[in-house]
Amino acid sequence: MDTSETVFEGRTFKGAMFPAGDLTKAEFTACVFKGCDLSGRKLSGASFIGCRFVDCNFSNVKVAGCSFQQAVFEECKFVGVVLGAVNPFLLGWRFEKCRIDLCDCSGLKMKRSSFGECVISRTEFVNADLSEADFSGADLDQCRFQNTVLEKADFTGARRYYIDPAQNRLAQAKFSTPDVLALLTPFGIVIDA
Repeated sequence: MDTSETVFEGRTFKGAMFPAGDLTKAEFTACVFKGCDLSGRKLSGASFIGCRFVDCNFSNVKVAGCSFQQAVFEECKFVGVVLGAVNPFLLGWRFEKCRIDLCDCSGLKMKRSSFGECVISRTEFVNADLSEADFSGADLDQCRFQNTVLEKADFTGARRYYIDPAQNRLAQAKFSTPDVLALLTPFGIVIDA
């Protein structure tokens, strides 16, 4: 493979086949990535349009200015990634059964993003717009939601979340019992079962 190549279309990358070299300005369109280890890579300014990632490792990847449009992540691992630094223009992504840990999504507009059945822990969603986001079935242990727009978001079946209704916008958000009772935690209310 030509390591100076920066435009990739309709390609499938498996495992170690992911391109080496500087990918900070690379463009990927309708590509599939399976079992690729991108940990520690610099993808700043790269563009991923209509791409699908399956069982990929994004630990400590640098994504400042990176563009994701209609991107799908399935069973991928994100650790220590500043997702809030991605290019917000036409941002569109879906996470399915992913592991997201110690990431920062602060300040990002992620309307209609999907995190179905993901395990998300110790991740920041401060000053983010997650309106109409789908967290159904997600495990949100120790995630921080502060000044976050969660209007019409779906938390059906989600668990271990802590969301202060006084510090976040929750109009028409969907929750299911018994986990919805966690919304009362900030008020110090004692609930007798």
